[in-house]
Amino acid sequence: MRTLSAKAEDVTRRWFVVDAQGRPLGRIATQIASILRGKTKTEYTPHADTGDFVIVINAEKVKLTGAKLDQKIYHRHLGRPGGMLEMPYRVLLDKRPELAIEHAVKGMLPKNPLGRKMATKLKVYKGAAHPHAAQLPEPLAV
Repeated sequence: MRTLSAKAEDVTRRWFVVDAQGRPLGRIATQIASILRGKTKTEYTPHADTGDFVIVINAEKVKLTGAKLDQKIYHRHLGRPGGMLEMPYRVLLDKRPELAIEHAVKGMLPKNPLGRKMATKLKVYKGAAHPHAAQLPEPLAV
């Protein structure tokens, strides 16, 4: 028997919608990363993009357990000396809650061009509304 490798152009892509309201950030991030990689499909191939699209709504209502709201810090560097910016997650969730979920999921994807391509299939929105109704997303129980 020969092993069949899935090709990215032969994969059927589905759309899922995840409601992040009251759910722990790390728990939903691991499940979203698994769907983006395609690990929930039988035709999963590590070197091909076989994953599905994921829409995350209510990003502003995601929960961080313990004291992470004040202790966990988001780091960013501007690329010049003294350009390190640090922001506690409490402030990050107030200003840009989408970034917190994107950052958590991207950290769980491969660090190569394939991982960057998988990250483009993640759509995160602050509130409950999203512009992807035409794709008929299925609700995902996370």
